[in-house]
Formats: sequence, C-alpha cells, structure tokens
Amino acid sequence: MEFEIVKLNIPENSNLILGQSHFIKTAEDLYEAMAGTAPGSKFGIAFSEASGPCLVRCEGNDPDLISAARENSLALGCGHTFIILLRDAFPINVLNAVKAVQEVCGIFCATANPVEVVVARTGQGGGIMGVVDGSMPKGIESEDDVAERRGMLRKFGYKL
Repeated sequence: MEFEIVKLNIPENSNLILGQSHFIKTAEDLYEAMAGTAPGSKFGIAFSEASGPCLVRCEGNDPDLISAARENSLALGCGHTFIILLRDAFPINVLNAVKAVQEVCGIFCATANPVEVVVARTGQGGGIMGVVDGSMPKGIESEDDVAERRGMLRKFGYKL
C-alpha cells in the first residue's frame, strides 16, 4: 500500500463537497437534491463508479463546474466517491439534502478552502483516508475577531 496526496482544484468563487456513495444513480439523485434545494445555484457533480465499467458519471447545470468536478474525480481515482462543485450557494444551504440522498454514505468535507486528500493506493484501487481542509490554526480569536466573525454571519444573512 502507498499513500498519495491529491490536491483538489476548486474553481474561483466555488465551494466543494466531497463524499462517499454506493450506487450508480448517485449522480442523478445528487442533481435532484441540488436543484431542489438551491435552484438558483450553479453546480457540477462527478461520481466515480467502483464496479462494472468504473466510469466517472457527471451531471450538473454549469459546464465549467461539471468539467472541474470530472477532472478532480479522475485525479482522486477513488471508487464510490463524489464531488460537487457549487456557486451561488454555500454547502450549508444544500448539505442536509445531500446527506439525505439514500445512497450517500458520508461526507469528507464541505469547503471553499484548499483541499488535499490523503489517498491510500492498493492493488485494488484507491480509498480516501482523510482530508486536509485549509490551513492549521494560528492562534485564538480576540474580541475584535469575534465581532468580525459575527458581522460576517450577519452580512451573509445567517444571523439577525
């Protein structure tokens, strides 16, 4: 077994959801979850099959995000995983709908930060061991930082 770090490409002004699923209808079901939860959003979905033809199945409503999701999925090279890239919505807007898709097993991360995926490679294929989401902490927030965080949440409309 070997370990590899795969850096995912998150297009500018986009967010990423990386997860694991188990069935060929994942791409269509994730499309319906996205379209039904955030109809004004732009998104691309890629799902990697782990059996049969082992193809990357793609859906979405934005050609650039579909292409980026496909390329990320191919670079990752792990079966039964999916990538959703989205714009004009945040993961918090769609995450519960994505998790409620019956074939979704779990979510590794949902972020706009740089992401590195730790992948184990065996003779059978690749599997996600974990993710590095963004940078490590640089300290503890000050009172000014608290005020800035709370202000940002209100600016985004998540708090009164």
